[in-house]
Amino acid sequence: MTKSRLIQCLTERSSAISAKEMERLVNVLFESVAEALSTGRRVELRGFGTFEVRVRDPRPGRNPKSGKSVALGPRRVPFFRAGKELKELVNHGSKPRP
Repeated sequence: MTKSRLIQCLTERSSAISAKEMERLVNVLFESVAEALSTGRRVELRGFGTFEVRVRDPRPGRNPKSGKSVALGPRRVPFFRAGKELKELVNHGSKPRP
């Protein structure tokens, strides 16, 4: 699902909010998650999952053009862990029991 399709689906479900307002809300949500992750904080959406930042250790790499060895430093990468309800929905195709 693309962001524009998400906005369209949410707008269809809510008659009180216009598509323009829904787009603003979705953008604020994504920006808030990105900002929290950029400062090293964890974002937990109960029933959906958890976003966090993990650190990858330095490692040797290779320049694909020249084939020369390159040292890659430590990196911070975003990581998502699905929540129990989302896992059940994906695996069983129905909404989880309350």
